[in-house]
Amino acid sequence: MTLPLETLRHHITRAHAVQNYISGDGTSDERKLAHQVTGRTVRPAAVLILLIEGDAKHEWDIVLTQRTAHLHDHAGQISFPGGRKDDEDVDLIATALREANEEIGADASKIEVIGALPSYVTITAYEVTPIVAVSAPQLFKGDPFEVADIFHVPLSHVLGEENWRRDSFLRAGLRRDYWAVPYKERYVWGATAGMLRTLKMTLSGASQ
Repeated sequence: MTLPLETLRHHITRAHAVQNYISGDGTSDERKLAHQVTGRTVRPAAVLILLIEGDAKHEWDIVLTQRTAHLHDHAGQISFPGGRKDDEDVDLIATALREANEEIGADASKIEVIGALPSYVTITAYEVTPIVAVSAPQLFKGDPFEVADIFHVPLSHVLGEENWRRDSFLRAGLRRDYWAVPYKERYVWGATAGMLRTLKMTLSGASQ
């Protein structure tokens, strides 16, 4: 499936109407309320969903990272470049671009931000805003402390419903369902898959 840049822009501007896809534990609003009830502060954060121009016209690849195994949070998992908002960041776009530069060496001067998806509240009490942007191909270099690998997943793979599945695990005796979108040897799940699912539904023009 090919998508011209203007089509991407058009759908991303309507992203507010699309449901957030929390991985099995209700909506972002419900999870945010649950954190507030237990006294946890929900902190702002942002990730960069960076779409790189593919080999063919109007084809796009999504930049993802694999986190290093020694990190305290989400070690070894697949993620977007991103992190919590610093006081120096003027907004969440600045957060996403700064983190992408720190983690993978992304050059902000080559990146065009086209919009944002609805925020996604994590179990670790971050309200993550996915910033969607496009870029011509860049040469990335990962921060060795945080990033074990940088790789691309075709946007067409994420848009294909046949590539998605619902998996589950047991936590405290309860079954938890979540979205996963495996790609080759990579197992993409959790918050990353949830945000990719929202991106898929946004670009599909669907409301649920």
